[in-house]
Parts: sequence; C-alpha cells; structure tokens
Amino acid sequence: MSDAPQRVVLVSGLSGAGKASVLRALEDIGFEAVDNPPLEMIENLVLRTEVGRGLAVGVDARSRGFDAEAVLATLARLRLNPGLRPELVFAWAEEQVLLRRFTETRRRHPLSPKGRVADGIHIEQQAIAPLHAAADLVIDTSDLPLAALRQLIECRYAADEGAEPLGGLSVSLVSFAFPAGLPRDADMVLDARFLRNPHYDQALRPLTGSDPAVAAYVEADPDFAAFFGQITGLLNLVLPRFVQEGKKYATIAIGCTGGRHRSVAIVERLSKHLSNLDWRTSVSHRELARESVNARMGDRRDGSAAAGSAQEPDHTP
Repeated sequence: MSDAPQRVVLVSGLSGAGKASVLRALEDIGFEAVDNPPLEMIENLVLRTEVGRGLAVGVDARSRGFDAEAVLATLARLRLNPGLRPELVFAWAEEQVLLRRFTETRRRHPLSPKGRVADGIHIEQQAIAPLHAAADLVIDTSDLPLAALRQLIECRYAADEGAEPLGGLSVSLVSFAFPAGLPRDADMVLDARFLRNPHYDQALRPLTGSDPAVAAYVEADPDFAAFFGQITGLLNLVLPRFVQEGKKYATIAIGCTGGRHRSVAIVERLSKHLSNLDWRTSVSHRELARESVNARMGDRRDGSAAAGSAQEPDHTP
C-alpha cells in the first residue's frame, strides 16, 4: 500500500475552455471524477474515495449559489490534511476562441441561456476570477488541441508515478512561431531564429523538426552547440530555484520563424536532455498542432471526412 498523499484535483475554468476534457483525461488515468457536486459534498467525497485512487472534482459557476471564496475555503481545509495533496486546476481560453466554440457546438452559455454568449462569458469571468488567480495550474487551451491537453494532464498526474516529478515540478516545453505571437503561459522564452533555417532547403522544407534529417541540419549549425549548452546551463540554474519557490509547473517556450523546424528540433532534444536528468517533461508544438486542426477543419468543410469519423471538438463547453 502506498504512503503517498491522496491526490485531490479541483478542476474549474470558463465554460468552453476544456474543463470537461480535463476531467475526462484525469478519469482515464485512474482518478474518480465527479462534475459539479454541491460544494458542501466535496470533503465527504474525499473521505469516500478509494485509498490510492485520486479524486478529480469539477467546480464551476453553474452551481446554484456558487461562491468562489467558498471553493477556496474548502481547498484550504483540504490542505490542512497531511494525507491529502490537493490542487486547483483552471482551464482558460481567449474570449474569441470561446465564442467560436459555442458557435460550433450551437450551445447557449449556461450563465446567459436566453442572452448573448458574450454576456455569459463576462458574467462567468467575474464570478470565478478568484479561482483563476489562486490556481496551481492555469491551462490556456486557446491553441491547445485535445491530444496535447491530454498529454499535459497525463504528464502531470499519471498514476504510475511512485515517481513524483523532480522537486514536484513538471516542465512543459513548447515550440512556436514568433510571427504568430508568444505563448501566453510561458515562464521563459528563447529565440532560435539566428540558427540557419531548414525552410530554405528544398528537401527539408516539407519536413518538421521531429524528422532526424531536420534535427541533424539544425544541430550542424556552428553555433548550435554553444546555444544548446547555454540553454541547458540556464535551466540547470533556474529549475531548482523554481522548486525552491514552490512552483509546480514551468513552461519553457522556444520560437523560430515558422515554428516547424528549428524550434521543434530544439524542443525535442531538450525534452530528452531534461528527462535524462529526471525532470518530468511534456512537449507541444503549437504551430504543428494548428496545422493539424486546420487540416481537420478543411476536411470537414470539403466533406471529405470519412463517414462515422467525426471528431469531438477540441474543447467542448
């Protein structure tokens, strides 16, 4: 029998931002998941949860008499129990993304059932702002495909971990394209645009940084070794300090011009390096994920998706 503290994850967030997807991902890795119970029942649910099994509880503004401060008070009481390891996860997305998701699913906002979706979003943002501010982990799903969200949850909460993340810190590595904007949740941003660009090699242009030929091309740049050494040296310094400061999650973003070659190759190599040092890492490639989503949407618009293969929206309200 494990002596590890029981994991309790309160999952909140904006409607349409992926809270239900987070709960399903936790349930798939062994958590008992309960969505939106009365607040006064949460502590009893913790007591009734099977020993050794985590509990994930969805909490949001749909609840009658919802009070964010009451949720935080419940969380504070749970944290007084040394046998528990409670956390608050908050799913968030930009307003225009939420509006698009509600339009695609043709659903009304639960806090504005007879009015404009935008009004419901604004009401909900105000109601749950204290939870956003107090969350141990905020997941911005604006550009995050469902598969990447599930990978993030599995990395942080997978139950086969007698292996606690080193220092309790999970490291997310993100590749991106600078022209498309910085990742909003990045703790650190690094620029790989000075390295020679595989985009200008006709044989490499269709490939990505995950392909060995592209990785070899990037690593053959005369300044790559020094650059990568500086990155790893910096992370060797700051990650332990993040742990000392109590951070549970760190996002390191590496960008290039297109987000397909140099940044992807560096993120892949950096993930292997940090994993060898026993840091728990997850990897996401923002622009490659967007390409995949756009391709799927194009298939649906063209009517070329196979019958019966319609996919669930990335993050349902």
